[in-house]
Amino acid sequence: MVLYWTINQKKHWELPYSDDNMAPWRNFFANLPLTLKSPLSAAQDRPGVERQESLGQANGMATQMGDSSMSMRKLLAASAMSLVAMVAAQSGAQAAEADSCKTIRVPSVGWTDNDAINGLFSTVVKPLGYTAQMDVLGFPIILEGMKNKDVDVFLDNWMPSQSAEITPFLEDKSVISLGANLEGAGYGPVVPTYVADAGVKDLKDLGGANTEKFDGKFYGIEPGNDGNRIVQGKIEDPANGLDGWELVESSEQGMLVQAEKAIKNNEYVAFLAWTPHPIMGKMPLHYLTGFEADGFGPATIYTVTRAGYSEECPNVGALLKNLKFTLEQEGAIMEAILAGKDGETAATEWLKANPAILDSWLAGVTTFDGQDGLPAVKTALGL
Repeated sequence: MVLYWTINQKKHWELPYSDDNMAPWRNFFANLPLTLKSPLSAAQDRPGVERQESLGQANGMATQMGDSSMSMRKLLAASAMSLVAMVAAQSGAQAAEADSCKTIRVPSVGWTDNDAINGLFSTVVKPLGYTAQMDVLGFPIILEGMKNKDVDVFLDNWMPSQSAEITPFLEDKSVISLGANLEGAGYGPVVPTYVADAGVKDLKDLGGANTEKFDGKFYGIEPGNDGNRIVQGKIEDPANGLDGWELVESSEQGMLVQAEKAIKNNEYVAFLAWTPHPIMGKMPLHYLTGFEADGFGPATIYTVTRAGYSEECPNVGALLKNLKFTLEQEGAIMEAILAGKDGETAATEWLKANPAILDSWLAGVTTFDGQDGLPAVKTALGL
């Protein structure tokens, strides 16, 4: 449609028009010479055609006022421009996100806790009209991806252990931290309690005569992991007396297989552990001291995004700021994943049993097309 402003049926201003956007402004412009036409009729009905109808008395006034008609024309022109601005603003609010926001690139590093929270995130955003693209990438690659705008969101930034990796990106503002999503976690090197009872309680207790008992191996997780980096640094530091030691990089699952085998046989083993984790939580473990200054110990998990993401996709940004997890929640979902379920299935089952958390997560969040988000997600979950 085209919106025509007619003054004395001699001059016209053509403005974009939408039935929906026009409704709030009808009363405001009720006394102005307004004609609503389709593009076809507008092309045919130019000045002087009978079908133009005055919606007020401005037309007659302009004819009678002579020289003052120019002022009226300027007033109406200014009003028309204001209408354009107001309609554009309202249209922008209704379509606050670009289509590119529909796909959220939120990778995982392959940890079970990461799969759990990504499963929760994907389960929630899908009914809102979004798709979570969850590739498995190393943390350094995720950070570079954010800097290059190839990655949007990461939900599993463990601090302070990942400080060395992420700090340069936070400082150059290519990565933005939205705040903590999990408190009370823990991360660090461990040995079984029977090994600690035998005297191995600190970093420096690993070396010397004990090196052979451990076969000189410390079991880590995926290459590029911050925990591996910290342990490798300790092995290379002569002050720690770890000559003959090596870091064995694997994966969470591969490391756990080795640890469970050693514990079953009452053997010496050193590896990385963290909480929440349902399997590690059941193991008799002792966290080694001597790593506190390097970032191991109590941990807080943060949500991070690429620079500008929350501004480009404000609805998703609102959801990300609302997301808060608990140790019990993640532990339950992780246990289901380790029992063979995928992250989304485990997350869906948990949300169906614990729907109250959705109220806080979806406060102020809509579907992509602007509808209330909470009912959409509850309906998708069968609640």
